[in-house]
Amino acid sequence: MDAQGLEWLLVPVRRLASWGAAGAMVFGGVVPYVPQYRDIRRSQNAEGFSTYVCLVLLVANILRILFWFGRRFESPLLWQSIIMIITMLLMLKLCTEVRVSNELNIKRRSFADFDLNYFWHWSKFTDYVQCVLTFTGVTGYITYLWLDSSLFVETLGFLAVFTEAMLGVPQLYRNHRNRSTEGMSVKMVLMWTSGDTFKTVYFVLNQAPLQFSICGLLQVLVDMAILLQVYLYSSYPQKAAAHPAHPASAKAL
Repeated sequence: MDAQGLEWLLVPVRRLASWGAAGAMVFGGVVPYVPQYRDIRRSQNAEGFSTYVCLVLLVANILRILFWFGRRFESPLLWQSIIMIITMLLMLKLCTEVRVSNELNIKRRSFADFDLNYFWHWSKFTDYVQCVLTFTGVTGYITYLWLDSSLFVETLGFLAVFTEAMLGVPQLYRNHRNRSTEGMSVKMVLMWTSGDTFKTVYFVLNQAPLQFSICGLLQVLVDMAILLQVYLYSSYPQKAAAHPAHPASAKAL
């Protein structure tokens, strides 16, 4: 086979590989939440999933979309944010319905109460939507005013990916406090590690903004630190510290 014939064969292969990588970027981030959603729906118990995961991911992806208006990046990354926002809203809707149906306390809390003690613990899904729309409106207006400032745009991009990169830190800290990883899904952490590694490589190869690559690497390091805790606490069990339990983080399902 001559060089021209080989090139003719490689072009569609490369195109398919590019489409596959883009599809993995768009939908790969939401895959771990599919079994979680089904488990909550089946058991009608949302205690094992922290809705603060949804809060962090909503904030991170809204900021990322706003960053796109100031500095255009790969379309798959934009669609990834849109899909993730929809997924987190669906998770919030289910968790809110399940939690309210199981609550004995008949007092309802709403976003309009502006009570910080019950922030993100409201009784209706519409309250979460109001909060998300308010945050989007305020940050969107600020972005519109400062869109010509390169410093603001770059800072916005950094905040977007840095917020998402910090998802594993609460779990890392919780494991350290408890001197144990009991109750944490190791398979879930492995899934996040492989996904974060793929995502970071994708950022580098596609020359995404530098903030994406740096924070992607940070996510991988946090994942590896959690896996190191799994090894250390299983190989060298320690007496658990007497601390109250905290809600599971993004990687403790």
